[in-house]
Amino acid sequence: MKGLSGFLSAACLAAALTFSGIASAQPPAQPSAAAIASAKELLTLKHADAMYANAVPGMVERTKTTLLQSNLNYQKDLNEVALVVAKSLAGREKEIGDGMAKIYASQFTEQELKDLVTFYKSPLGQKLLAQEPKAIEQSMGYMNQWAQQFAEIVNGEFRSEMRKRGKEI
Repeated sequence: MKGLSGFLSAACLAAALTFSGIASAQPPAQPSAAAIASAKELLTLKHADAMYANAVPGMVERTKTTLLQSNLNYQKDLNEVALVVAKSLAGREKEIGDGMAKIYASQFTEQELKDLVTFYKSPLGQKLLAQEPKAIEQSMGYMNQWAQQFAEIVNGEFRSEMRKRGKEI
């Protein structure tokens, strides 16, 4: 949940900065190395790596499972090969982090990224990182509860309108 909250908090903060007029500078078309470094620091602070930490083993497992479906007689071999493939490709998930940093660096100016890093290192930024996953989880629970209750209202409205037409459902 930390990864999701990190992205949501960055999006919310970016939107707040943009709408308040603070973030009026446009990011460069090709981000600088310094901007990418700041973006990597920001993503590290936000624990974004939690989102893709298991990307390589997950992909290896999915591929093995798919291959097993049509090659059941190779189960032992495929299980052994999966270990070899996972080991040989270990660390490739860092490519995702590098790509994400370039994306962030292309969406924010170097100064904005530095300001975001400063914010997330501040007491309020640290509190946001710590509390936001709980707030998101509780918000999702509230939205689900609301949706269930609202669905009952909508269902009642449908039934009422259908009764007006002489049709019971």
